[in-house]
Amino acid sequence: MNEPSPIPGPEQPFPGPAHLAYEPEHGTYGPHEAPGPHGTYGPHEAPAPHDAPAPDFAPPPGSLSAPETASAPETASAPETSSPPEDPAPKPPKKRRRPGPFTLLALPGLTVLVGSVVFLTVAGKLPGSGEEEEPARTPVKEAESAALVDDSFVPWLKQAAGACTVLRPSVLAAQIDAQSGWNTDDAALTGPTGIAGFDAAGWKKWGKDADGNGTSSPKEPVDAIMALGRQDCALADEVTKARTSGTVNGDLLDLTLAAYTTGTAEVTKAGKVPAKGTAYVKKIEKLAKQYKTFDKGDATPGQGAAPTSAVLAWPSATHTVSSPYGTREHPLTHVTKLHTGVDFPAAQGTPVTAAREGTVVFAALTKAYGNRIVVDHGTISGAHVQTTYSHLSAMHVTTGQHVTTGTLLGDVGSTGLSTGPHLHFEVIRDGYYNDPMPWLGAG
Repeated sequence: MNEPSPIPGPEQPFPGPAHLAYEPEHGTYGPHEAPGPHGTYGPHEAPAPHDAPAPDFAPPPGSLSAPETASAPETASAPETSSPPEDPAPKPPKKRRRPGPFTLLALPGLTVLVGSVVFLTVAGKLPGSGEEEEPARTPVKEAESAALVDDSFVPWLKQAAGACTVLRPSVLAAQIDAQSGWNTDDAALTGPTGIAGFDAAGWKKWGKDADGNGTSSPKEPVDAIMALGRQDCALADEVTKARTSGTVNGDLLDLTLAAYTTGTAEVTKAGKVPAKGTAYVKKIEKLAKQYKTFDKGDATPGQGAAPTSAVLAWPSATHTVSSPYGTREHPLTHVTKLHTGVDFPAAQGTPVTAAREGTVVFAALTKAYGNRIVVDHGTISGAHVQTTYSHLSAMHVTTGQHVTTGTLLGDVGSTGLSTGPHLHFEVIRDGYYNDPMPWLGAG
């Protein structure tokens, strides 16, 4: 423990200014330095050894002299007054403060916040800072969406959709909504012209004077509605043929909408709705629900009441079903999806016959269905009906041939994606797959 320095007496001279020597090589003051009461170094102040407190009295003027040291001048007499010397010793360097909590914690966060604000301002993402992103569309009620459409356009939507069994008025209304929001002010529209978005080439192919006013223009809503219906029905016909041939698979309306936004070639290449067409298909189907009031009085395509008695004859002698109509996991691809028909297991070469009178519209080898035959039966109870016969080992009819109920079409086989000999039998009503069993009187 350090002991305080004794009070100076006659034998212990009080240190004078000579002991305030500065040691530049260390940047500090010598061993006998000490701050005064006001944080400065004066001629009458000196510390006790080991930082002991300085005495709080001053000796009489001229009574003490400074002792000799090796680093100080020979002798210096204490001044007679308490006034500071002419050249006071330099002040010690101020001690640097360590960063406080604000600097360590708050300042970095504030810096990041300011930087983010600057970035967003430059990028134009802050309100009032420039062009903003289009806000998400607020869901609207069915009545509010229908109110966007002039009442005079509704009959034209129905007429345009009636050109083919796949379309519905609500689907056409949804397509126009997605394109223009039913804004008939052509000056407010950008890009393609009119509410249906036809460009010059598209209008040349599909546009006509639908309302009979002597002018064919995409800027006239009635002309545009009817042109869109013609375009969609043509696309539906193309994907129907592709699906009939087994090159594509899926819901006919979904395939039609995908062909509209990506082109029929992309749908055929993918064999289904291509990935880049999925968003548009989902968007239209969602919007169509808001316009379903336009479908009132129109039967939903392919979804009419099932027959209450047999309309079709059994296509095979066996009536055992190994895989019914409905959702299932495919035994080879392991993909879960709709099984679009029923499977009748039978021995290889078992005869397969026409379920009803009609015309063969397709008879060829396909990748998935193997040897496949499609018979068009025309209109049955107000619906367009076709039947299909797949995985045949042999075909005995050709495209364009007229057949009657019981005509031999081919033989049971296991061609295409098949696990064994069986007949895959389908019923297509207005372009949509139906459960075949009610049509066979076994519902």
